This record gives sequence, structure tokens and C-alpha cells, in this order.
Amino acid sequence: MTAAEGFKNKSVIVTGAGSGIGRAAAIQFAKQGAKVLVADLNEKTASEVVAEIHALGGIAAAITGDLSDQVVVDKVVKAAITLHGGLDVLVNNAGIMDSMSANDEVSIEEWDRVIRVNLTAPFLLSRAALPHMLLQGKGAIVNTASEAGFRGSAAGTPYTVSKHGVIGLTKSDALMYRNRGIRVNAIAPGGTKTHISVVPIPGNKGPETIGAYMSNVGRIAEADEVAAAIVFLASDAASDITGVVLPVDGGWSAV
Repeated sequence: MTAAEGFKNKSVIVTGAGSGIGRAAAIQFAKQGAKVLVADLNEKTASEVVAEIHALGGIAAAITGDLSDQVVVDKVVKAAITLHGGLDVLVNNAGIMDSMSANDEVSIEEWDRVIRVNLTAPFLLSRAALPHMLLQGKGAIVNTASEAGFRGSAAGTPYTVSKHGVIGLTKSDALMYRNRGIRVNAIAPGGTKTHISVVPIPGNKGPETIGAYMSNVGRIAEADEVAAAIVFLASDAASDITGVVLPVDGGWSAV
């Protein structure tokens, strides 16, 4: 490892770590000495990230499955504790996009899936991690929200609602555990180069409506830039920061 070892021997879970922002965060944590539990739905990409970390001389393992399933959540947390000796940092990053559709165009199946992955999974993982952090009297949780958590013009109805919910979860947990040694923050990325795809449904009004506001997005960030904000919020450099939702959006939120 050549980077500063600010997370030396710390146990870190990163969800959605098989690609994009999650992958970048997992590698950055590992470069700083963390033992990383890579959690993802895709076994192949999760294994590839673990191999990348091993090639760097780091420590990592993977658990794959649906993170909105309590059984999988319990496996992830147990693996971090059993394999890596505890749990210091949880990064709730896994997420999916919607079809950019308006409320009356959204199927119940799409609604359930987006809310389950984007909001229920972070709730379940935080709920499973918190008892271990409380026992040791310290810990950091970083959630990935979105510009869509601030406004109604960045995504469709399910995604927008889910990311507003992530911000609410972040602030509630930050308040509840502020005197127990646990910090809870979130990032709100703008446009970022990831593998998350958007497939608008032809003829729906949502994509056309949202499209009118997309000129404000600005430059598209690299995943490493966004991941750096996650690592900062989890680090001791942010020791007095909790309950914050940090835009990582090239100034989009200032427009």
C-alpha cells in the first residue's frame, strides 16, 4: 500500500462495490489500509474488485446477494465481523435508477424494486450494523443519496422518493446516535460516470419533463471523485461531522 493508511486495520463494508462509485470507494479504503467487505448483487464483478484489492496488497472479501433481503444483510455484517475482526465503517452505496417516469406512469413493480434497493437496504444494513458499533462506542455510516434527494427534477418518482428517504434516514440516525460515538452522513452525487443505466419508457411524460432541467447538470464526475468524499466522511478528518448531506455535484446544487 502506498497511500496514507488512515484506515489501517479498520473493517469497512461497501455495498454496490462491484462497480462505479462503490468499486472506487472500496479500492480507496483498501489503499488506506482497511479490510474491505465488498457487497454486491453481481458475484463476478464483486470477485473482480476483491482481486484488484488483493493485487494491491490489500485485504478484502466478497458477499453477494440482494441487500434488501434480511438474510443477505445478516450474512454481510457477520462476514465483516468474523473475517475482519469487527465493523468500523458502513457505506450504503448500492442503488438502482428508475425509468424517469411520472407518478401515474410508474408500475407497482418498479416502485417496489427501487424503494427496496435504494431505501430499505440501507435501513436494514444500518439496523444490523448499529448494535456492533454501539458496543464498541464508535463507528461511521456513509449513505449515498443523490441530487434527486434535493429536488424533483433529477429523476423519476420512485428514485426521487427513495433518495429523499435516504436523506431522512441519514438525519434521523445522525440525531439518534450523535451522543453514542456514531457519525452518520451522506453524499449527494450529481452526474457521475457509472454503470447504472436509465431506460426511459417510450411515450411517458416523465423523461420529457425532466429533460427540460438537465442543462444544469454540468460536468460528469469520475467515480473516484465521488468516492473520495465517501472516504473523507468516514475518516477521522471528519470526526465532528454528522448529519451532513454533502453535494458532490460540480455545483449543480448551487444553481
